[in-house]
Amino acid sequence: MKNWRNMLAATLAVSALVGFSAPVTEAAYSLNPEVKDATPALKEASQIGVLKHETPELQNEANKDAIVVMSFGTTFKDTRAKTIDATVKAIQAAHPDVKVVTAFTSHIIIDRIAKNEGIKYPTPEEALTQLKSDGYTRVALASLDVIPGMEYAYDKGVYDNYKNQFKKMTLGTSLMYWQGQEEQPDDVTETIEALETQFPKQKKDEAILIMAHGTPQVSNAYYSVIQAKINELGLKNVFVYTVEGWPSLETVMPKLKANGIKKVTLMPMMMVAGDHANNDMAGSDPDSHKSQLEAAGYKVDAYIHGIGENEKIRALYVKRANDAWDALESDK
Repeated sequence: MKNWRNMLAATLAVSALVGFSAPVTEAAYSLNPEVKDATPALKEASQIGVLKHETPELQNEANKDAIVVMSFGTTFKDTRAKTIDATVKAIQAAHPDVKVVTAFTSHIIIDRIAKNEGIKYPTPEEALTQLKSDGYTRVALASLDVIPGMEYAYDKGVYDNYKNQFKKMTLGTSLMYWQGQEEQPDDVTETIEALETQFPKQKKDEAILIMAHGTPQVSNAYYSVIQAKINELGLKNVFVYTVEGWPSLETVMPKLKANGIKKVTLMPMMMVAGDHANNDMAGSDPDSHKSQLEAAGYKVDAYIHGIGENEKIRALYVKRANDAWDALESDK
């Protein structure tokens, strides 16, 4: 039976970034060498996984390297310190001699932090413009996104718009990207196993509801994969739902009733515990998820911590940043 890679063999070839003394890093894809006259559309279609671009006319420039860590950001100062800042510090610790810049993709959040705290975070575009002005020639872009949804599309847009201004630029993947297809890593299972370390012990009549963000983009389908991987791992009464996508809380509530659940623990699957976690999930308003579940007769606990507080999750983000860095350093 032909698999999807074989069906694309005429145009695409797999190129895994593997070190002999190190574990397999994130894979990337490249065009099959038999393709001599690839169109721009074909080149665009072949860009999967860790992305890498070299600008030919800038190859004589000296190497001056930086890492830009891109996040949506949050106005919640305490959770920002425990999640985004902690993750960036871990990335910096892995690359102590490299300049590491934090950039937020939400312009509204940037403006509110500047107004309320007097701290000005750059957008990714501003960060790259400044790095170019300061003489940096090679940049690895790292993402703190959970899935490759609309926010990750922003990251890729930044990469596409700025890659020709630098000698070399790479873009790492989101926390969950590969799903174990073909010879690729299983980022989804890896993430669930890391997340599981913060799960409370469950009784038969207890459930864990993991709140994700959701997206109108087709990448919303990742949540079905996440649920399938949860089931494959044998985790009982653990369900994923979203604030702004599918499945919703209304989608999973019938499953609670069918399984005889009496107590529910809510926890966000988001980098930070911001507005969605504190208000949509665990707020006191009648339409919060906690209130809706309590009105339905369930006892509810709320775990209000962003996944950036989870040491094992942070380690995965460092790994994704390292993949971007390794691609920057690689001659292949």
